[in-house]
Amino acid sequence: MEHESMRVIVDEHSALSAMLRSLIMMIDRGSMEDRDQFFDVLRAMLFYVDEFPERLHHPKESTMFFPRVALLAPHTRETIRQLDHDHAKGEASVRELQHLLLAWELLGESRRLPFEQAARAYCRFYLEHMRLEEAIILPAAQNTLTELDWQDLDDAFATNLDPLTQQSSRNPDFDLLFSRIVMQAPSPIGLGDA
Repeated sequence: MEHESMRVIVDEHSALSAMLRSLIMMIDRGSMEDRDQFFDVLRAMLFYVDEFPERLHHPKESTMFFPRVALLAPHTRETIRQLDHDHAKGEASVRELQHLLLAWELLGESRRLPFEQAARAYCRFYLEHMRLEEAIILPAAQNTLTELDWQDLDDAFATNLDPLTQQSSRNPDFDLLFSRIVMQAPSPIGLGDA
């Protein structure tokens, strides 16, 4: 039986993975003809990563989900320690990327490489982080959590309204951000001019 909280976590991972891969595609594609639009799209992507996963997704995993799994599946504790450590440094990492992007935008090409290297490293790190959760923690949760555990988690994760998932009720505050990214990012990343 798939629980709502499990579906929300996997959907949010999929959305975040798509955003990270799109960020790398933007970097690979290089600066667009409209330089301001290029930086605007990258800033919006990093804002999404900072605003949603760092502020809503991670705290619920670290305070509600991981402790229950660690209690009932002790073999996951080392992985959970690593994932919690990742969560703890995630917000600072995104803020550093935002700073590096601003440096590139304001100070020019000499600042491009530091941003690109840090962004690629961050995306690799984050994709591996989600892979560990899905390969180790989610199966352990599925096998050990009780129905009462799942009900509590389902209730908590139901309040996550990620604009990039297919949930029927989305947070309208994020709709503008999502639209901005999709409409301005060039094809095939978004719907903007190729």
